[in-house]
Amino acid sequence: QVQLVESGGGLVQAGGSLRLSCAASRSINSFYAVSWYRQAPGKQRDMVAVITSGGTTNYADSVKGRFTISSVNAENTVYLQMNSLKPDDTAVYYCKASSLRTQYWGRGTQVTVSS
Repeated sequence: QVQLVESGGGLVQAGGSLRLSCAASRSINSFYAVSWYRQAPGKQRDMVAVITSGGTTNYADSVKGRFTISSVNAENTVYLQMNSLKPDDTAVYYCKASSLRTQYWGRGTQVTVSS
C-alpha cells in the first residue's frame, strides 16, 4: 500500500509564498505521474500541476507563472512551490500518484490565503 503525506500548508497573506511537500512511501520513479490537486469548499477537485516520470510538467492556467512543481527522487518527494498567492488559491491541496493500475491520494493539506 502506497502512502502519500502532504505537508507545508498554512495561513499566508495575499502575495506570499508557500511550499507544499508530498512524501511518498516508495520511489516516485515507480509512478508515471505525480499531481497536485486542490478543492475549495463547495467546488470540485481540480488539477493544479503535474510532473511525469520523464520530468515533463503541466499547469492549470490559473497558476501558470506562479506555481512550480518539482521532484527530488532521492527524497521520494514532490514539491509545489506557490508564489504570489491569491485568496482564490485557498483550498485543500491533495497529492495524487498515478501508476499503470491505480491511483493513490494523500489526505491533503489546507492552504488559506488572506486578503
